[in-house]
Amino acid sequence: MKLFGVYKVLAFVVGVLLIVGTAASLCNYLLADGSTLQELGEQVSIVWMLHGWVYIVYVVVAFLLSQRAGWKLSFLGLLLLSGLVPVLIFFVERKVEARLRNENPELVSS
Repeated sequence: MKLFGVYKVLAFVVGVLLIVGTAASLCNYLLADGSTLQELGEQVSIVWMLHGWVYIVYVVVAFLLSQRAGWKLSFLGLLLLSGLVPVLIFFVERKVEARLRNENPELVSS
């Protein structure tokens, strides 16, 4: 699997974990104590731990991909920020794919 394929999978996993973790935290803090969803929010702290570990791998892969593509540090910053803002990573991943196909098609496995 090429580096972009790994990036794409990691972006999806990081994005999903971030959405699930955020939703669980909102349930935990915004719903009435003792409700089913509030209790579920308390029990999914493992999601945040998983997000953290997968995000670290994502950072390394995003850095390597940006180096191979020759992107500026500001674009790498966008890649890294997208893993911390819910839903943003899905839009950034599309932008990364389009930019790679345009500038460095050899890095995209088709």
